[in-house]
Amino acid sequence: MIRLTKLNGTSFVLNCELIETVESTPDTVISTINGKKYVVDESVDEVIAKVIQYRGNISRIRESST
Repeated sequence: MIRLTKLNGTSFVLNCELIETVESTPDTVISTINGKKYVVDESVDEVIAKVIQYRGNISRIRESST
């Protein structure tokens, strides 16, 4: 899960496994596989970095448990 910020400043957590696309329109719009759209304050590159960090953390947890 990644923490993101709505345009009104409210933070929320999104299951990044559900992300289908991330677009800059110029606002950053995240579309999920279930059809929901989220407009966030973070840039496309920031969202990508958060997803990469999340997946890296998951990989490290899996490796340490084996």
